[in-house]
Amino acid sequence: MSLPCGGNRPTLRLRAEQVPAPSPAILAAKFGLTALCSSFPMNILLLAPHPFYQERGTPIAVDMLLEVLSRDGHQVDVVTFHEGRERTYGNVAIHRIKPWIEVKNIRPGFSGKKLYCDLFLMFSAFKLLRRRRYDLIHAVEESSFMALLFSRFFKIPFVYDMDSLMSAQLIARFPILSFVAKPMNWMESFPIKRAKMVAPMCDDLAAAVGRYRDGGVVLIKDVSLVKADDGSEQGDDLRQELQITDGEIVMYIGNLEPYQGIDLLLSSFKVLCRSNRGVHLVLIGGVWRDIEHYRVCALELELERRVHLIGPRPVDHIGHYMKQADLLVSPRIHGTNTPMKIYSYLHSGTPIVATDLETHTQILNDEISGLAAPEPGAFAQAMAVLLEDAHLRHQLGQRAAAYAEREHSYERFVASVRQLYPPVSKSPAGTV
Repeated sequence: MSLPCGGNRPTLRLRAEQVPAPSPAILAAKFGLTALCSSFPMNILLLAPHPFYQERGTPIAVDMLLEVLSRDGHQVDVVTFHEGRERTYGNVAIHRIKPWIEVKNIRPGFSGKKLYCDLFLMFSAFKLLRRRRYDLIHAVEESSFMALLFSRFFKIPFVYDMDSLMSAQLIARFPILSFVAKPMNWMESFPIKRAKMVAPMCDDLAAAVGRYRDGGVVLIKDVSLVKADDGSEQGDDLRQELQITDGEIVMYIGNLEPYQGIDLLLSSFKVLCRSNRGVHLVLIGGVWRDIEHYRVCALELELERRVHLIGPRPVDHIGHYMKQADLLVSPRIHGTNTPMKIYSYLHSGTPIVATDLETHTQILNDEISGLAAPEPGAFAQAMAVLLEDAHLRHQLGQRAAAYAEREHSYERFVASVRQLYPPVSKSPAGTV
């Protein structure tokens, strides 16, 4: 590289091998063939600021996205955290950060560990952007702020893959921040306004996005993870494993973070046990620290023989586990985005009881589920009504399964992803 002076203005010369080769999509745009751009595979940089792969919400959604992009022939570089299991896809390269001090057990939501890893993710993405020409940056969660900077610097459009309102999440976790809610909302509006496209994952987020832009929004809802060919024999027989010989099974699947309402669930279950002494509660998921915490809570509530915390199980087995339950529950108490598990709950055909909050009601209603106030007595009553009425359970389960098949199938997800990308690829690369 040399920096000779021509007149009063310095010029920059790069050797031929240092200049990133333009992709077919860029060349098509350059020569006015924008109508054909969607027929060309794109070079995509995907920023995934979380452990990958792990069997929980956002990593599962990213995994499904990569399957679609790979199948459609796009070339994708994924920059993600150092933690997680390896995944292999055609046309996809996964680049893991290498933090100076390796941190472990990075949990969902804001944390010092996550912020530390985000810095290394930004540096890793910057190095890739210097070496290769991309048609698009796909930014998940908080990496949208990185994409905003990269978009300006490298003249590349970006898509904001929006899983939650970050400001609302922070305030829910740290209520003291509520006095700076307006400045936080203002900051969060920048990537929403400047993204080429925004992909919210639920109706509530789509409404929030609509406050800042009129178009360029594609709603990509999560889908059921219950597959038609998952096989009824996959997974363990829980009654045999847990030595449950009597009573019904109430089941919760998901992480055990505070916003999920596990404290509410245990308190409600204590009330339920007063009228139904045969019922059992099975909780699937969580990290071992949280599992031990809630085992102590169950012991203090004198529920140790009725509450079974069995830890994480393979996603491929959840359909089999849900079929063994008499009732599925989602006691979430914070947030507005719909839990990914709800779609699998619906598809399973097992009846659901959930808190009567926006996080659920943008998908659930009284026709396909039982809804209750986030209060122990009300939630316990809703569970009791369904456990005592097998016919009502059957009706709700059948209607829920039909709704999930119609509105939240994997085919719907694929169609939404393909709706997201053509508008971006038809625009000349480098316009923002």
